[in-house]
Amino acid sequence: MPKRKSTEVGKSPSSATKRQKTASSVETKSKKKSPRKITTPRKSASINTTSPKEVVKKKASPKKSASTRKTSSKAAKGKKTSAKTDDDDDDETDGKVSSSKQKKTYPKLVDPATNKETVGQIKYSAKEPTRNKKGELVFPDFPEFHPNMTPKEVLQAGSFGGTYFRPIYSSVTGKQYKDEAFLELPKDWTEGLNIKKKVTSSKYDEAVNTYKVKCGGSLEMWEESGWINKQDPYGWFQWYCRFYRGRRSADDERQVGRWLRCAGPTGRWKNNLIMKCYRGGAQYNDPNISPVVRQTLQHWGYRLTEDDYQAKVKQLKRKRVV
Repeated sequence: MPKRKSTEVGKSPSSATKRQKTASSVETKSKKKSPRKITTPRKSASINTTSPKEVVKKKASPKKSASTRKTSSKAAKGKKTSAKTDDDDDDETDGKVSSSKQKKTYPKLVDPATNKETVGQIKYSAKEPTRNKKGELVFPDFPEFHPNMTPKEVLQAGSFGGTYFRPIYSSVTGKQYKDEAFLELPKDWTEGLNIKKKVTSSKYDEAVNTYKVKCGGSLEMWEESGWINKQDPYGWFQWYCRFYRGRRSADDERQVGRWLRCAGPTGRWKNNLIMKCYRGGAQYNDPNISPVVRQTLQHWGYRLTEDDYQAKVKQLKRKRVV
């Protein structure tokens, strides 16, 4: 009897097919049972390949380059105001002193080239100033210079403790001065005043002053600081008396600059007083608010007005400074 051909070592084709189906089924089930990985969409390959430290660095603000740092440093220095250099009467900081686009600079110290004594009789070439609607003095050749007190008004109000035109020795000129400077003044400027007590006294009397306080530094300190020009050995107020009457000199620009830094639109003492009045809830002319500053400003030919006060407060509010 002929032998049968076997398929797989004694196994029928049908059983092999069944095993394949079973294996396939098991594989499918195992895939279903295995936990699925939750993945988020990849934004870019660069993010997935960046370490956590690098990601933190990317979030942080980038460091400035050396050139950028130098530029920003220079810009910061440019914004700073200059150091406070002057005395109690003339403690100033540079500010915007001209309405022109290009800021005009004013020297603080005496120029050796123009540091000369007045020889002979003083020449008064310019006309005396007029007043504008705000009561400010107008000097056509120096439109930025607008004090609101004349030299006569400063003296009549009570200033300098009565000592401004006292006899002095000037270390700048090396000379003694007795009554020359006082006798130079127009007589009506000191009319009605006790001259020995209120103009030429050698002893400072704060009771003479409008606000009954003492202020200002000594003549010696001004001389040592380099603020006194030989042509005006008594100082700024002597220059102002002569300038008001019409004298013009090479030192005018420097002296106007000193006034601007003290009592001008951005003047230190003027704005110091405005801020004190505002923060103290006081009137602009309250004599109890900073009498020393008020007396100082008076020595520089300025008295705070309501117009100036309101204009400055409005400006500060707009800038949200107050």
